[in-house]
Amino acid sequence: MQIDKSAHVHPKAELAADVVVGPCCVIGPDVKIGPGTVLENNVTVAGHTTLGANNRIFPHAVLGEPPQDLKYRGAPTRLVVGDKNVIRECVTLNTGTELGGGVTTVGSNNFLMACSHVAHDCILGDHIIFANCVLLGGHVKVESHAKVMGLVGVNPFATVGQHVYVGGLTRIVQDVPPYMIFEGNPGKVHQVNVIGLQRAGFTDAQVAALEEAHRVIFRCKVLNRNKAIDEMERQGNLTAEVQNLIAFLRAMQRGKSGRARQPH
Repeated sequence: MQIDKSAHVHPKAELAADVVVGPCCVIGPDVKIGPGTVLENNVTVAGHTTLGANNRIFPHAVLGEPPQDLKYRGAPTRLVVGDKNVIRECVTLNTGTELGGGVTTVGSNNFLMACSHVAHDCILGDHIIFANCVLLGGHVKVESHAKVMGLVGVNPFATVGQHVYVGGLTRIVQDVPPYMIFEGNPGKVHQVNVIGLQRAGFTDAQVAALEEAHRVIFRCKVLNRNKAIDEMERQGNLTAEVQNLIAFLRAMQRGKSGRARQPH
């Protein structure tokens, strides 16, 4: 274990044998850090926080401090981070709240760029990229392989679907359907994220099916969205991706203000 002499590591903290803790880092008593993880310098890891293996945390990141929620009363809520994440300068990850399930979760192989914020009770999947200053409100879910560009703000309880591309400066107030390019203030669906899907290994047939679904659901001038979805389901023979898109949109419609995760 390599711990700089200027770092403060609480005796009760549990660190794997090869963890690297750089200058002026602070690690609290209820922290667990897995093998191969590196804390560069001036990193704070507090609260009931668990970091997996081979994460790299850059200067002035703050992980595991209490949620910024006026209802929070000091319960021992948690932050759980998976493996092989890159967490850049000044990123903040808060613990959960009792009302939100008690845990904030970050998956594996994510790249969170400088000054991004993951609020209480958020759920992040795997292989996600946040550019600088992506700001998540509480209870937000970001599905795997999402790419969110800089200075994007996400409303509490919103869901960002898998394999989406969210353009910079977008304001997200409702759920973002999977596989799409989403931009604007407020944000809206523009087209299928063709390049992103191709890079992720989707076949031409899978992409074409999503493009047809996009045309029918989002561009149709004759049917409203609900009727367009009904017509697609009636015709049948839908790919797994189109079925997932439809299920996402149905859940979005059932939610409050276009957010499936927000209770009524």
